[in-house]
Amino acid sequence: MPASLLSQSLLFGLVGGLGLFLFGMKIMSEGLQKLAGERLRRLFGTLTDHRLLAVLVGAGATALIQSSTTTTVMVVGFVNAGLMSLLQAIGVVIGANIGTTVTAQLIAFNLAHYALPVIGVGAALKLFVRTPRWQQAGEVILGFGLLFLGLGLMKEAFDPVRGDHDFQAMFLHVGDSPLLGVAIGAVTTMLVQSSSATIGLTIALATSGLLGFEASVALILGENIGTTVTANIAALGTSLAARRTALAHFLFNAIGVCCMLLFFPLFISLVAAITPGDPDFIVRSAEQLDAFGGAIGDKPYIARHIANAHTLFNILNALMFIPLIGHLGRLTAVLIPGGGPAPEFHLRHLDARVLDTPPIALAQARSETIHMVRVTGDVLRETVGLLRNQSPGRIQPILKMEEHVDLLQREITDFLVALSRQSITAETSIEVVNIMHAVNDLERIGDHCVHLARLMQRKVDQNVIFSEAARREIDELTELTRSFFDMTAAALEADQGIDPEQAGSREGAIARMAETLRSNHIGRLNTGECSVVPGLLYIDILHHLEKIGEHTLKLGRAFAAGA
Repeated sequence: MPASLLSQSLLFGLVGGLGLFLFGMKIMSEGLQKLAGERLRRLFGTLTDHRLLAVLVGAGATALIQSSTTTTVMVVGFVNAGLMSLLQAIGVVIGANIGTTVTAQLIAFNLAHYALPVIGVGAALKLFVRTPRWQQAGEVILGFGLLFLGLGLMKEAFDPVRGDHDFQAMFLHVGDSPLLGVAIGAVTTMLVQSSSATIGLTIALATSGLLGFEASVALILGENIGTTVTANIAALGTSLAARRTALAHFLFNAIGVCCMLLFFPLFISLVAAITPGDPDFIVRSAEQLDAFGGAIGDKPYIARHIANAHTLFNILNALMFIPLIGHLGRLTAVLIPGGGPAPEFHLRHLDARVLDTPPIALAQARSETIHMVRVTGDVLRETVGLLRNQSPGRIQPILKMEEHVDLLQREITDFLVALSRQSITAETSIEVVNIMHAVNDLERIGDHCVHLARLMQRKVDQNVIFSEAARREIDELTELTRSFFDMTAAALEADQGIDPEQAGSREGAIARMAETLRSNHIGRLNTGECSVVPGLLYIDILHHLEKIGEHTLKLGRAFAAGA
């Protein structure tokens, strides 16, 4: 074959195969995330300061979604949002490195021959079955098949260059210098932004007979450094703790690789000892071809050796660093110094980096909405104090806090809109809509508090005096409204169900009291106890308190529907 056609065949096969491999990984990961759903959310909810538990959570989450990069970026987002401490995050990242080795173990199975029927089964489930869980399973199976089809194409792309001496000589240099192999593996992973793709490419080269075992392990070690770049990029512009988390991920992997290079021959011998077969055995005869399949020149044992090397390295590295998590955290604080007070108003839970993982993104939206409930509660309590004490000094704090409520509504809504554009389940879509309704009701409660504050400002400016009966009635309705909101907020924060009958009864009591007070006011107007100007202010106050009760009821219903 002419050199130009050879190069074209290699390039086309490599690019197409790698593209299918990455696309398959993406589809499989998204399908697994949908299937994991609530389990993934609960898994991160089990986090404590216990180091081993954090490691297990990281390993479990990554095994569920088949992407250490996704897990690490999520962790950076959690730390940035204040949902996770630095030490917890380091433990999760260590676990993620173990969980991601499951991908290499799957790739090591020689399943390229079954890729097409697997794709057919996955596509049939995705396209023709109406049950959501089976559709999600179809996505996983389809992605799995595409992954192996891409791996097979990459391997076939290298077949024509098996006998090319220049091509072989290039890879001999990698085998002779593990440090060079580490560098190539790190750079390749940085370029393709996928450690799994680097592993797949390494296995394709190795099983084609072009790459020796030692060179393959060096590339895999480099992949562990290159994969940390994504998290560090994700940490740009985030909080101090988030940047330290990303740095800890890099230091953990880089120090581990350096230690492993010091004992490289011993590590190679250990992997060979625990894995059956000779990794550099080559199929050379028809009889061997019948026994192992594939093609003449293949290395049938090396894929499993590479996968085991990847797994063993990450387990040994984790065991070495689990007792040193505290020291690693302090080292990141030295390398990235800083600190300072947090801004008065800020988003505490939302991070766009987790939008690719809908269950976690939805949990963040709910948490930020609970934060919005607390801020709205503060606005309402300040408004209640203003209505009782008529202190003009309370008005500006109310306006300032209500601006925070508006900010939260905009940010949560934008986040939910972005989430709705992801590949999400019908259940998630319904909950997204319900949370949108909840934040809108909270924003409206804040608006009514601002209207009440401005009414009280007008009352002071115009020197309006309410009768003793009117003041007492406003206090009663205010207390009823505040207690209803506090009851609803407490149930939401405790993640407890809200009794719809009790909530409806409370809101009905507010509406009935407001109607009664209007009637009382008309009576005072008729008897001359109250003049027109105070009367108009009084009616407006009743209206806004009644509306707060209505939106509180809607808030409770929205959260109950989304639970």
